[in-house]
Amino acid sequence: MLLAMDISNTNIKFGLYHNDVMKQHWVVSTARQRTTDEYAMVLSDLLRHAGHTFDDIHDIILSSVVPPLTPVFQDLALRYCHKEALVISHQVDLGISYLIDNPWEVGSDRIMTTLAAHQLYKGPALVIAFSTATTFDVISKQGDFLGGAIAPGLMISAEALSSAASRLFRVDLTPPRSALGKNTIANMQSGIIYGHVGLVQGLIKRLCAEIPDVTDAGEVKIVAHGGLAQLMAPLIPEIQYVNQYLPLEGLRLAYNYLRRI
Repeated sequence: MLLAMDISNTNIKFGLYHNDVMKQHWVVSTARQRTTDEYAMVLSDLLRHAGHTFDDIHDIILSSVVPPLTPVFQDLALRYCHKEALVISHQVDLGISYLIDNPWEVGSDRIMTTLAAHQLYKGPALVIAFSTATTFDVISKQGDFLGGAIAPGLMISAEALSSAASRLFRVDLTPPRSALGKNTIANMQSGIIYGHVGLVQGLIKRLCAEIPDVTDAGEVKIVAHGGLAQLMAPLIPEIQYVNQYLPLEGLRLAYNYLRRI
């Protein structure tokens, strides 16, 4: 089986594939201080609960935007699975052109979602990740990465608001019944959530207008993923697809591509 690992600032996603079908998936919190052995024990427990062991893993592919953890998981692959992990970066040829100023700045997570969005939904496409940051990745009809935008995520915005204003406090990220709040909690929820909706809708409109060879914004596939996608997608009608496995699917597709060449 193929083990795909997506290491982000907030969570680490594991996907176990057999014949291109995801058999199991797990999400654990990212902890930079954990050692190889600690992460190995976590993964071993997850595998055992699903009826598998490290011996069932035949190949490993990973993407990481947390540099200190990349060698940790490479070491895990070698010591516990006896496999060398394939690590995704802009230097790995996946048939994607990076039509931006500095290709080395592109996170491997964005590379994976670019590949997955193009293969699964065709192009042009706009991928929105609702996570620590809210990122927008723009993909051409040909599947090339055109750039995008990065905005503070919902959690960052909420924490900044409560920490910077002495009379405000943390609130649940639940959409209020109306934008017109009648108390402090509803005011904050409206500003944080509906304000973010406005930010996302504004950037969707601007980014779609700048995609080459697109005459109608309706051509652009809008795909969302990330921990807060389920909260935000119902509030943003422009979003057509929610796929929480998009980074893992990108890793699967990258593995298949590299195995063929």
